[in-house]
Amino acid sequence: MNGVKVEKFGPFPRVNRPVFIASALLIVGFIVFGSLFGELAGEVFSQLQSFITHRFRWLFIILMNVTVVFSLYIALSRYGDIRLGHQTEHPEYSLLSWFGMLFSAGIGIGLLYWGTAEPLYHFMSPPMGQAETVEAAKQAMSISFLHWGIHAWALYCVVALSLAYFHYRRGLPLSIRSVLYPLIGQKIYGKWGHVVDTLAVFGTMFGVVTSLGLGAMQINAGFSNVFGIPNNVPVQLCLIAIITAMATLSVMMGLDKGIKRLSDINIVLTVLLLGFMLFFGPTQFIIDSFIENIGNYVSQLIPLGFWSEAYSNTDWQANWTIFYWAWWVSWSPFVGIFVARISRGRTIREFIFGVLFIPMLLLFFWFTTFGGSAVHMELMGNYGLIEAVEADYGSAIFKLIEYYPLTKPVTLVIVVMIMLWF
Repeated sequence: MNGVKVEKFGPFPRVNRPVFIASALLIVGFIVFGSLFGELAGEVFSQLQSFITHRFRWLFIILMNVTVVFSLYIALSRYGDIRLGHQTEHPEYSLLSWFGMLFSAGIGIGLLYWGTAEPLYHFMSPPMGQAETVEAAKQAMSISFLHWGIHAWALYCVVALSLAYFHYRRGLPLSIRSVLYPLIGQKIYGKWGHVVDTLAVFGTMFGVVTSLGLGAMQINAGFSNVFGIPNNVPVQLCLIAIITAMATLSVMMGLDKGIKRLSDINIVLTVLLLGFMLFFGPTQFIIDSFIENIGNYVSQLIPLGFWSEAYSNTDWQANWTIFYWAWWVSWSPFVGIFVARISRGRTIREFIFGVLFIPMLLLFFWFTTFGGSAVHMELMGNYGLIEAVEADYGSAIFKLIEYYPLTKPVTLVIVVMIMLWF
């Protein structure tokens, strides 16, 4: 496979043995350490996270802004006409299927977990100004858009574009090692390539376990609301085991029969749920605020994008914005490889604009429809949504749905979406 030795390893026909073994040992060691020394592990990882987010926040801020500038430059330059594949190729997947897989891989569970909770949290505890005011509401939406907006997608875009270009135009492996080809050349096929791929797998684990943990808790919260199932760790572990088995089956079925179909279903459910919320919710407010929220986000993009809390002594940004930046970085190898895999035949310009803006606009509309509506309700009166966020972030969306018709059926739809995204 283009110079990278792959072997049949158990039921898996194409596995890079050194990378697989090294990654497995690191992950198993991490699991054993966390299981046997839970309290110590929690303290170590907490201290490590605090050190990284406080000491290297400047590096994350520079990285995220550079990816935005670089992506837009490449898209608007003459390089934008280059096609990822033969110059006469057509895209492998339709725009709708491509978008569905792109959206599902890049966001997934986090959308349902944070879509309602995050704007509410920033509304009740803003980093600047007075809480639970109109200004706090506007700030909450701008910050939520910052965390889920162009910076995250630009990072995915740069990683995915690098992989897609070297794979489809230069014939290199579709793995993270190929990104380093301009720096180390043929050495990507040796130990340095193995090290890079192993670190990518290990780093991705941190992003995956965070998302899966949030998803399990939210599914448990939904089942608890509908069926009265206990909301505790044993139930969540069972859910993780069952859904992981389903996810493995989906992967083994292949891209077209498994992941593509799940992504198509998810995008349809997403549009239907948004339509339901728009019709039965504060329709005029959602439409008006969606436009205003985008304007506020664009006007604050540079100040918020370069904000580093240099003139304050709080840990707010380290706990939120920098945490998100680190989360996106940990996800970028997985998402980058997947997005590159589904993007054969598209021009670089089409690829960049599609990755940057299509999912982002749908995300913004989702946050406005769910989070913005929840904030609007709290401005109008005490609906208990803030208390729900304080108790459990994952239950915020279910608390919001209680004020809409067809509460239980809609709750089940949300749980199904979380499971599919899982």
